[in-house]
Amino acid sequence: MNLLDGRALATTLKSEIKVEVDAILSTGKRAPHLSAILVGNNPASESYMKNKFKSCEAVGLTSELIRFNEDITEKELISAVVKLNEDPKVDGFIVQLPLPEHIDSNKILLAVDPSKDVDGFHPYNFGCMAQGLDCFLPATPYGIMLLLDRNNVSTEGKNVVIIGRSNIVGTPMSLLLSRKGNPGNSTVTLAHSRTKNIKGICKAADIIISALGKPFFVTVDMVKPGAVIIDVGINRIDDLSRKSGSRLVGDVDFEKVSPIASHITPVPGGVGPMTVIALIKNTVKAYNKGNN
Repeated sequence: MNLLDGRALATTLKSEIKVEVDAILSTGKRAPHLSAILVGNNPASESYMKNKFKSCEAVGLTSELIRFNEDITEKELISAVVKLNEDPKVDGFIVQLPLPEHIDSNKILLAVDPSKDVDGFHPYNFGCMAQGLDCFLPATPYGIMLLLDRNNVSTEGKNVVIIGRSNIVGTPMSLLLSRKGNPGNSTVTLAHSRTKNIKGICKAADIIISALGKPFFVTVDMVKPGAVIIDVGINRIDDLSRKSGSRLVGDVDFEKVSPIASHITPVPGGVGPMTVIALIKNTVKAYNKGNN
């Protein structure tokens, strides 16, 4: 079994990005800048933001966190988005999800300028991705593609099963792996809650990517020996042996599946760090597009 260590690869990629940013700074130009909007005080979002900005600092990017109370109106939030769209010093920005229930997330994401949409959620970028055109790829699928590529995991001609059809992970992942390229050229099955015989379908897969959000959903009887396992799930479960009383686990039963897998990502430390790196790479790309 080969561990697909996202933390280790993220460290390597940070070094590469820092060289690129240092070259920009050596010419007297400003550093690429990432802004982020955070509504409310969701603990998971707070932690994610902290990791993002720590990574930005490590590679030389400047960043700014814009906080709003949970009772902000939809109109006020759209105004904040428009302000970032119009700010020439902001190369890319994200609106951290989830948003409060009284706000339509789709309206907010549609208000983002596609040229600054470094999360890759805007329909313009999604459409360009589907057609294989240059765009900002959604951060998590992009991070997975980097993880596969840098670890020399072959995808050409392989049967890939993706569990979960969200627009954030599952659907874009299916498009990226099915199109021509490397990684890519795969035969993809996009499984979901209505899929029949999901165990049998997974058992025939060369690569399984689970983005379902259900702890230990992928069990050893669903995995054929030698399969590649990418676990996108981040689930918190009770664990009285921990000081916090809980721990993070993935969608995959790592302990039982890892001995028969050829490659597998850990949780935490697998896909998560790569998502942050993808966001940073998109921000540098946005900067380069706007300053050339």
